Amino acid sequence: MTADDTVAAKVASDVLRRPEVAARVVADDTARHLVNKAQQDRTRQKAESFRRTSPVGRMVRKIERSEEFLELLTACHRFVMACTQAVPKLRGRRLSEDEQAVLAEKITRCRATLDWIETAAATGEVDMDEELANLLRGE
Repeated sequence: MTADDTVAAKVASDVLRRPEVAARVVADDTARHLVNKAQQDRTRQKAESFRRTSPVGRMVRKIERSEEFLELLTACHRFVMACTQAVPKLRGRRLSEDEQAVLAEKITRCRATLDWIETAAATGEVDMDEELANLLRGE
């Protein structure tokens, strides 16, 4: 019965309409995760189809691209503003060696992130190499 995906989907859909069964599925972390992932995939596929087939799809994508750009600008602005507020608080204070080491590590991560942003803006390539990914994860 479950070897055929179409039949399995129909049976699962019918069975999940029973509240006691649905409650057990929701209690199963793996099943809940897979259902959520399927919902996200379906939403993404529908959105992509809309962008390709709808007359306003191009306009929607243009708006989304503007939002994405503004989100990146906002992140940069927040970083600068936070540093502008935090750095002056160090006046007259000398950081310990441990504090300097931690700060140096964070500055390295910031520089790597800024380099990544510059590369993405110039080339459109947003993938991270393994070294950058490890660095940004703090590894």
